[in-house]
Amino acid sequence: MIKYNHQHNTTSSSTIREVVFGVEDGMVSTLGAITGIAIGSQDHFTVILAGTVIIAVESISMGIGSYLANRSEQDVNQRRLLEEKEEIQQYPKEEKEELKNLFVKDGWPNKIVQEMSRVASENKKLMLKEMAYRELSIAQDPSTGPLKKAIFMYASYIVGGMVPLFAYFILSVPRATPVSIVVTLAGLFALGVATTKYTKGSWFKAGGRILSLGTVALVVGYIVGGIAAKFS
Repeated sequence: MIKYNHQHNTTSSSTIREVVFGVEDGMVSTLGAITGIAIGSQDHFTVILAGTVIIAVESISMGIGSYLANRSEQDVNQRRLLEEKEEIQQYPKEEKEELKNLFVKDGWPNKIVQEMSRVASENKKLMLKEMAYRELSIAQDPSTGPLKKAIFMYASYIVGGMVPLFAYFILSVPRATPVSIVVTLAGLFALGVATTKYTKGSWFKAGGRILSLGTVALVVGYIVGGIAAKFS
């Protein structure tokens, strides 16, 4: 007899999004930039300096961007919730009927919809929660506020950016460039595979998708670096 084991990953999808986005963007943008600089300059110090500056500036920019975007979304949702709360207080019968219709729309049988809407309407917090989810499509997660998401984005970008840059700290430019490329592309594929822990999708497709995007940035960096080298 198979023992029932109830498991759900409780990691917020928004947190996963920030981490994946940060690491992926850090690897892709840094790889494309320093590969082009390495090919164009062949100067060890220039590559390390440029890579460090890119990571430092872009990680802050990404963190701030994440904070502003998520804070704006939070403010808009709070305003919508406040409006809904006022409607529940001013028009309780109409809101109860609206919730009833939403239950029916979601597929709940009519014989229990009446009782569900009655119970919800007698509890203002529950009523607001149901209306927020079913009418406004707002499912708030207090554990992941804008600041926390921004920190995840900031840290993730630094981690991702260091992947292609690390080889240049220990190897000469001609040797570091291919190592940086191979390690970063492998890292991108691994990142795609890691996301399937939460998506339950095909690990091969997920890895290949993110790898292909990284390859595009690499090709652009190679082309620009090659052109620059001809004029140096």
